[in-house]
Amino acid sequence: MQIRFLGTHNTESKKTRLASFLVGTSLAVDAGSLTSELTLDEQKEIGTVLVSHGHYDHIRAVPTFAFGNMGRTIRVVSAPETLEILSSHLMDGIIYPEFASEDSFLKRPVVELVPLRPHESLVLEGYKVTAKPVQHPRGAIGFAISGDGGEVFYTGDTGPGLADIWSEVNPQLLIIETTMPNRFEDIARNAEHLCPRTLMVELIQFQRVKGYLPRVAVVHMSPRLESEIRQEIGLVEQQIGTTIRCVTEGDILTL
Repeated sequence: MQIRFLGTHNTESKKTRLASFLVGTSLAVDAGSLTSELTLDEQKEIGTVLVSHGHYDHIRAVPTFAFGNMGRTIRVVSAPETLEILSSHLMDGIIYPEFASEDSFLKRPVVELVPLRPHESLVLEGYKVTAKPVQHPRGAIGFAISGDGGEVFYTGDTGPGLADIWSEVNPQLLIIETTMPNRFEDIARNAEHLCPRTLMVELIQFQRVKGYLPRVAVVHMSPRLESEIRQEIGLVEQQIGTTIRCVTEGDILTL
């Protein structure tokens, strides 16, 4: 299983992109930078987009992806609340055409909105995908993705409090957010995000529950604070004795 990171930050700039990665070539996860980082031919290979929640930095490229692939039907899979946000706010016939409706200018849907509720599973693009509830607003979910090579668990955006999930997943790779450095821990908690200190607590709990620690890939960093986050992540890595990598755009990890 190959993971290609398209966007690993929470703010876009000349050097940073919004949340998105590929599993293999046909399964996309989150859509912050799905179109800006892929050629049209690469986009043609994607059949399904998993969306963790409805915040703009995770859904932005869904309508642009649909616009560039109007000759076929694309699955967008998420919690019902997120699908409602997509259809009523982005693909609403005002900001973008109603790509999920037969009432679009094409007279057929380009996007098939597929609900996936917490703890439900679907087989998508050859992978088993299971939704897990996480600590973030508006029905946010993470995804356990299983296929050749093992399992990846992606939290999407989340705050502390993942202990109940750890007994339900068995990842070789954990893709987890860390948005702010430790000096902003209170702000991170209030916004339901992680900092390196709370990440360490979650990883310690994982090890207690599972008896091992997976490889860890950190995403959703704030670019202006990234050097501070990376330094503190390095200290966490030393203290708990596992590999933690702050991934960046273009990185590829393989199981």
